[in-house]
Amino acid sequence: MSVTPMVMRRLMKELAELQSNPPEGIRVVTSEDNMLDVTGIIEGPEGTPYAGGYFRVKFRFTEEFPAAPPKCWFTTKIFHPNVGPSGEICVNTLKKDWKSTYGIGYILVTVKCLLIYPNPESALDEEAGRLLLENYEDYCSRAKLITSVHATPRVSPSA
Repeated sequence: MSVTPMVMRRLMKELAELQSNPPEGIRVVTSEDNMLDVTGIIEGPEGTPYAGGYFRVKFRFTEEFPAAPPKCWFTTKIFHPNVGPSGEICVNTLKKDWKSTYGIGYILVTVKCLLIYPNPESALDEEAGRLLLENYEDYCSRAKLITSVHATPRVSPSA
């Protein structure tokens, strides 16, 4: 997928800013040979069942960016009400509430907030949404188990 030079400039500016001044617990990595190959890495927030995990969020930019949001999805398996079976993320920021002033950093901070405050009312994973509402302890233990299996590295990813 190719993007316009204007979109490319915007992305390069955003990526440079995120590399030099990343939000807490968030990093961005790009492919050496393709600047459009962007992955965000979100550290599981302390005090949540995702603590200790590192979650990868993949971005796909189109020529409509920044007027339209990029496609974003988790590539790390996660048990969360607002994340579907193939990693799709249900958050209004990536849909009807999108603004062209938002960018990669804003999206990653929003997704990190979703790890702290899941929204069972707009669940893509119905089981996770139901458990969150009916039995928080079971929800936490299931989310911790999935995090430990799929998102917890033996050694912390290097910066």
